[in-house]
Amino acid sequence: MRFRKLRPAKAGRIFTFFIDFYGALPYDMDENNRKMTKEAAMNQNIFKRNELLAKRVIAGLKSRNMNGYYCADRASALAQALALIPEGSSVTMGGAMSAHEIGLVDALKAGNYNFIDRDEYEDKRAAMLAAYDADFFLSSVNAMTDDGVLINSDGNANRVSAIAQGPRKVVFIVGMNKVCGDVDHAMKRARNVAATTNAQRFGLSTPCAKTGACLNCKSPDTICCQFLITRFSRHTGRIHVILVNDNLGF
Repeated sequence: MRFRKLRPAKAGRIFTFFIDFYGALPYDMDENNRKMTKEAAMNQNIFKRNELLAKRVIAGLKSRNMNGYYCADRASALAQALALIPEGSSVTMGGAMSAHEIGLVDALKAGNYNFIDRDEYEDKRAAMLAAYDADFFLSSVNAMTDDGVLINSDGNANRVSAIAQGPRKVVFIVGMNKVCGDVDHAMKRARNVAATTNAQRFGLSTPCAKTGACLNCKSPDTICCQFLITRFSRHTGRIHVILVNDNLGF
């Protein structure tokens, strides 16, 4: 049998067909494995960095008369939150996607708790007013500093007002993605990341929802009506911040 020598162009087409049909060659697979290994190493580095940074954040919270807890993942964050909330407690919340993401809201609804769900109230105002006399108020932060200052913005002020005064205890669920170097950077995150994303999520007609950046607007739809900076708690044992080594919320 005679074998005909292929021209380079034809050989290239056959080679391309081989890859399309059979998938990447071992060399490419090795390259992909190297990339995956590198990404995993980077993720481990970020995880370790967050773990170390959380110690600084918790020390900062302690100096401000607030309690901090570090949790390596969502499951341990859920366990820590439930350990803080005794059964039979009345619990309510502001908008806190992080509490949903770790499964806390579902756990409270399914458990032996008086969970005040404003979404199920016909009278939304009554539900929001009930928060001021609740045993526990759940929230997250729009941003916080690495020395324990909490930054929150609000449109209706029900969330920031309950954080400031009313509920007997406040439990924050905070992903390490929300920790910033100082108040200035935390405020910028609250306005340029959290507010813009939430404005898009709620379908609001604000400049930030259309551009992805805060333009310091006075739109009727703005959700940057009030800003609360919590730098100290005069009430020992009232504020609890659960730091989760994960990306949570906005």
